[in-house]
Amino acid sequence: MTEKIYKEHPVLDYIAITIGAAIMAIGIGVFLVDAQVVPGGVSGLSMAIHYLSSNKIPVGVMIWVLNVPLYIWGIKELGKEFGVRTFYGFTLNSFFIDYFRGEFPVIGGLSLQNTQPIKDLQQNDFLFLILLGAAFLGIGLGIIFKFKGTTAGSDIVAAIMQKRFGIKPGMAIMLIDFFVIMTAGFVIELKGLAVERSAITLTFYALFLLFISSRLVDAIIDGFDYARSAYIISDKNEEIAQAIMNDLSRGATAIKARGLYRNIDREVIVTVVTLKELGKLLSIIKKIDPKAFVTIHNVHEVMGEGFRRRI
Repeated sequence: MTEKIYKEHPVLDYIAITIGAAIMAIGIGVFLVDAQVVPGGVSGLSMAIHYLSSNKIPVGVMIWVLNVPLYIWGIKELGKEFGVRTFYGFTLNSFFIDYFRGEFPVIGGLSLQNTQPIKDLQQNDFLFLILLGAAFLGIGLGIIFKFKGTTAGSDIVAAIMQKRFGIKPGMAIMLIDFFVIMTAGFVIELKGLAVERSAITLTFYALFLLFISSRLVDAIIDGFDYARSAYIISDKNEEIAQAIMNDLSRGATAIKARGLYRNIDREVIVTVVTLKELGKLLSIIKKIDPKAFVTIHNVHEVMGEGFRRRI
């Protein structure tokens, strides 16, 4: 079903990638660059170069310049897997970062980082500033990934490292981000840019940022848990199944199984309920059979009658 939607509505994908790139750019350009808290990857490396350069090369321009050779390398190593959507994603992200910062060549931009609310956060509530930056970064990147786009950078390097050396992509990205964050911390210390906070403190903020944004990316892609599946083993399966269907108006499925401890054939009842219904389900089971064996599992996506579908 998902594949069919992607094929029928590619324009919607590009609209979503555009929105994701803009949200991600706000997180980086407005909240993080002047805070000197680096997100890792090509964005973080571009920020480090921005801090090092005497004429302050715009971060977005630097991201685009670094991503182009990586993009070409990715196509050569991995084929056309990193196609139009990748180029579109990192190009728009680069544009939005410099536009929101008012540093885009020729046309300038908005300079949102100089607005009073952002200045107040930098001076009075630095942690909340970083949390907002992590939220915008994670949500934006999650939207881009959700609609089959990427922002190139460490994604391509990780894919190549997996192909050549067998390193898992998650581990590769973590190593790359850690290296970039450490490098940026060294640059900030070397240039004496840390005034109100030490370079070590800013590095810890960056690691915290990396954790929060990565959790949000997972949440956007997988969805926040909104349902639970229950596996129920009981000698009163029939009564429990009827109660689920009658009292909760939920479906239930019986799966043939064999209990190895007692070596007997039996049925396992499987059902899916919302979070609000979980307590009632457990009460029903406990009332009918206090000795029932029940396992509960998180559910990110449910397609079927009685459940709303995730986008």
